[in-house]
Amino acid sequence: MTDDKTIIITGAGIIGLACAHYLARSGFKVTVIDKGRLAGACSHGNCGYICPSHVLPLTEPGAVKLALKSLFQPDAPFRVKPRFSPALWTWMLQFARRCNHRQMLEAGAGLKALLDLSMSEYRSLVAEAGMDCEWKEKGLLYVLRSDKGMSSFAAHDRLLTEHFGVRARRIEGDALPGLDSALKPGLAGGFLYEGDTHLRPDVLARNWVERLKEQGVVFLEHCALHTIRKADGRITGLVTGQGDLQADQYVFATGAWMAKLAPGLECRVPIECGKGYSLTMTRPARCPEYPMLFPEHRVGVTPFDQGYRLGSMMEFSGYDTSIPARRIKQLRTSAAPYLVEPFTDTVEEEWFGWRPMTWDSLPIIGRTPSLANAFLATGHNMLGLSLAPATGRLIAEMIRGQDPSIDVHAFRPERFA
Repeated sequence: MTDDKTIIITGAGIIGLACAHYLARSGFKVTVIDKGRLAGACSHGNCGYICPSHVLPLTEPGAVKLALKSLFQPDAPFRVKPRFSPALWTWMLQFARRCNHRQMLEAGAGLKALLDLSMSEYRSLVAEAGMDCEWKEKGLLYVLRSDKGMSSFAAHDRLLTEHFGVRARRIEGDALPGLDSALKPGLAGGFLYEGDTHLRPDVLARNWVERLKEQGVVFLEHCALHTIRKADGRITGLVTGQGDLQADQYVFATGAWMAKLAPGLECRVPIECGKGYSLTMTRPARCPEYPMLFPEHRVGVTPFDQGYRLGSMMEFSGYDTSIPARRIKQLRTSAAPYLVEPFTDTVEEEWFGWRPMTWDSLPIIGRTPSLANAFLATGHNMLGLSLAPATGRLIAEMIRGQDPSIDVHAFRPERFA
């Protein structure tokens, strides 16, 4: 590689920023374009978890039953909205085929390697680069309301321990208020994964963009990609809303929009939108000290230095841009059984984002099968923030022609051919 190589990254979410970071550090001249604003979409309003405890994929035994039931439950936190979409039902069929114990563990092994690499890279970013992002090493606390919930989650924790070496500290119900005074008494108990961390995603993205600009990375926001020009098995340029752009290599990190680019890239990218919501407020007087998940109600809680966020839902409803009032109300009511002050009246933002969901719950990282200078960095499901640094590092290694830091076979784009 020579230092005059140029790269265009399409997508300025957290994955695109991570790719820009590692490629710029390697000496490439990098331009990042995005159809919207920088670090918007799912990179903006998520709960901010960096979570090695999320090693199991969505393709768990029992997920299909939940999906089928949700067709008749408009308020289900995990919901498939009935609609005519051959692509969705093909996706669901392939997803269902993978909801078994063996393939769940195989996918988990791939995710574990990627999560561990990403955590290592995050620690370097925070320590060495001094990245301001409200990084907190408090762990992630799963709180259960019922004895049945505790029993079920204990089995989940044993599986994580036995197969992946990920272990939680069990906390009985009467000890929970002493651990975090924001929790109500009378809860069944919890599990604290002390290796997890959290940060404020919009602060990370904003400061990362400024660092990258200082390093010479060029950003073009509100720059829609119209056409991918190709010749002789290579991309020769992009036609965009801000003119024609050319580079030596191209990285596509467009998240849930990736499926729409697939025909132009001559490859199959089976991604469906998994819509999630969040509600950001001022901090309550009794604000949680720990980020928390309530598995029985499928809602997450994150305390920030200057705010407080509730987040939840996995809604397969296509490119739906609405924020139904009932979903925001559902966030509030789902947190109420657990917290002394589950919400405040001062709302800073009601938000939705589309997670890029693949049918095997694994991201897509690597060179496209048909175009020699096109790379995909997409399909990170619910773990884009957690997996961003590892993805950026792997893309940079691939483009430099180096051996990747971990085995990337499970993430290769051609697995969908």
